[in-house]
Amino acid sequence: MAPLPLAPLQPLLALTLARIGRLHPDLYGRLGEHADKRFGIDPTDLPFAFVLEPRPARPQARAVRQLPAGLDACIRGPLSGLIGMAEGTLDGDALFFSRALSIEGDIEATLALRNALDDARLDFGTILLGCLGPLGTRAAELLRQQSRSVPAASGGTPWN
Repeated sequence: MAPLPLAPLQPLLALTLARIGRLHPDLYGRLGEHADKRFGIDPTDLPFAFVLEPRPARPQARAVRQLPAGLDACIRGPLSGLIGMAEGTLDGDALFFSRALSIEGDIEATLALRNALDDARLDFGTILLGCLGPLGTRAAELLRQQSRSVPAASGGTPWN
């Protein structure tokens, strides 16, 4: 995947953030004073990372080959662990203490982001595929079942 251009991901990220905002309108506002922070999300098993700016008025995310300097916080870990933590199916504390997940920078901002995500109970399958109607709903359920069968691969334990 490394040689693939990142430009096609940018509109998908914008659509995903817009859909999250519609489905969970209070999510970005829950960050309070940390809403203007810049977060680096680095899936260690992908050849690119994400920069998230969760401003309530206009949240942005972009894919980058390498995280830039000057981020307020950086979260690194396997993609399955990052998604599981964002969806609340994996325990972020367990991922952190097992060293499957690392955090650098503003820990308070990172905890605010995690708490906002915990409250929202995101479902990325529904967010990404729900717009496809019944077929998308079925595909999202299949992805959910598959992700439940491999929590140990991310180094974490089920949330509940």
